[in-house]
Amino acid sequence: LNAPDPTNQEIVAHSSNVSSLVLGKASGRLLATGGEDCRVNIWAVSKPNCIMSLTGHTSPVECIQFNCSEERVVAGSQSGSLRLWDLEAAKILRTLMGHKASVCSLDFHPMGEYLASGSVDSNIKLWDVRRKGCVFRYKGHTQAVRCLAFSPDGKWLASASDDSTVKLWDLIAGKMITEFTSHTSAVNVVQFHPNEYLLASGSADRTVKLWDLEKFNMISSSEGETGVVRSILFNPDGSCLYSGSENTLRVYGWEPDRCFDVVHVGWGKVSDLAISNNQMIAVSYSQNNVSWYVVDLNRVKKSGSVIQGLIQDKPIPAPTSALGTTLRRNYERPTTSCTGQERSPSSEDEKEDKESSAEITNPEDYKEIFQPRSAISRTPPKRTEPFTAPLEHSFSESVLEKPVAVVTTSVTSPSRPVPIGLNAGDFLSVSSMDSPTDMEALAQIRKGHDTMCVMLTSRYKNLDTVRSVWASGDVKTSLDSAVSMNDLSIVVDVLNIINRKPSLWKLDLCTSILTQIEELLQSKYESYVQTGCISLKLILKRFWPLISDTLTAPPSVGVDITREERHRKCKACYKQLKNLSNVVKNRAEQVGRHGSTFKELQLLMAPLYC
Repeated sequence: LNAPDPTNQEIVAHSSNVSSLVLGKASGRLLATGGEDCRVNIWAVSKPNCIMSLTGHTSPVECIQFNCSEERVVAGSQSGSLRLWDLEAAKILRTLMGHKASVCSLDFHPMGEYLASGSVDSNIKLWDVRRKGCVFRYKGHTQAVRCLAFSPDGKWLASASDDSTVKLWDLIAGKMITEFTSHTSAVNVVQFHPNEYLLASGSADRTVKLWDLEKFNMISSSEGETGVVRSILFNPDGSCLYSGSENTLRVYGWEPDRCFDVVHVGWGKVSDLAISNNQMIAVSYSQNNVSWYVVDLNRVKKSGSVIQGLIQDKPIPAPTSALGTTLRRNYERPTTSCTGQERSPSSEDEKEDKESSAEITNPEDYKEIFQPRSAISRTPPKRTEPFTAPLEHSFSESVLEKPVAVVTTSVTSPSRPVPIGLNAGDFLSVSSMDSPTDMEALAQIRKGHDTMCVMLTSRYKNLDTVRSVWASGDVKTSLDSAVSMNDLSIVVDVLNIINRKPSLWKLDLCTSILTQIEELLQSKYESYVQTGCISLKLILKRFWPLISDTLTAPPSVGVDITREERHRKCKACYKQLKNLSNVVKNRAEQVGRHGSTFKELQLLMAPLYC
């Protein structure tokens, strides 16, 4: 074992004590630290200078998390507030308020539009980061929620708590699926297997446990940890599990229980782990200093014989597959992007922008890491080189290596090769290779022109009719006239105007338009689908609480014409929304451009599936 001098790999991260830190899992090269100075600092691993310093919190930062693309970072504070920054644009995006106590766990949904937060108040909140609102609150833990993790398919959320339990939540149904209670002390960390229906958890009781998410039972429990398990990480291919405890890295297998390797590392209380270029990057902190370590995983045993003395009195049956694990169902991963649409800032957001800032302290590293993402993608893409490896040793123990530098290379696209023996002229007619004359170009442009003119003239007349009704100030009559024309393009035009000013939406409009929205959601035109989705989201956000409360309220005493009319409208809307929920559910299961949008709608319509 060759341990580096810890003083050579420490940085002074904050002016006061560091209270939290996290590694970017996608690259393993970005580090975010939060301190009692209320700042969030962004670093490139192995480089001594801070790239960016984010301000805005007024109390110590207790937890941080990158999104999957590492373009955004969210931080939770001791006061219970969350702030979300766009690292590429170097600006604050959202401030989310709602927790009554310190936020101590965070995770981004795989689709990127939602965020989960856990607090010392024992509550879990699911946030829509685009609309700055809490979608659901999950209650069940009795103590602080220390870790949150979304499943790779985005359907489940796992939570670990000081109450010694791990809970599994169904995001669509909005309720708890099951609870795992085998730990005897606070559970610090939880993580889903990257492919199979497996869940791992690490606890202060010095054990690592694995749970089968098809049968909901424990399949593995480690022994021999030297201290509290503070971080766990599955190998990217899912073949083994890494466990980080005080000064020790262990490599576990399951079915049967095995410990493949133990690496004694001087990292103290490790806080986070990431893997890049087959190297394990680990970080820890003490007071206002942060240290990082790199372990060469090529020299760590990830399969083979069991280290004697760590698993006792347990027979080892033959493995059931090539990796020694039972074959299970795999996740259906979402195919959507991690980044969301921008929203025009409100006056409240602008006020928050003034109170929050992103100070770029290292422009060179900032341009290298963040700005190229806004440019045209590279072919092949930008690559990062592994950290410099230590000298080989004659013994076979796992070796800890000291990080030296991150070498980033940019590779330009080579010129396109010309196929040997092929001549493009052999496949093209002479006329297609020559430039067309002006007359030929005009003739090509005029094709279909008359038909298009007739269509646009008809559409203009219909819109003019709707506009004349709109001028009277009666929005519902305007929408009804658009619906009566049996032309979805007119309905889409009117809806696009109403959606730009959500305050125009009334319960009367919902009863008129929900049937049309069902047609829009099933249209072959993407713009129609998009408008239908936006309209349905606005209806659900603004009117579902009213519809639900009205229909579940006890009957009134006496005659109340207004209440009866409202009840009738709510009942009609509920029936139409129930029909729409089936359309949304079917579309959410399909792969396509609007897949993430329909999944969001499915989440909002969860009460309708009960």
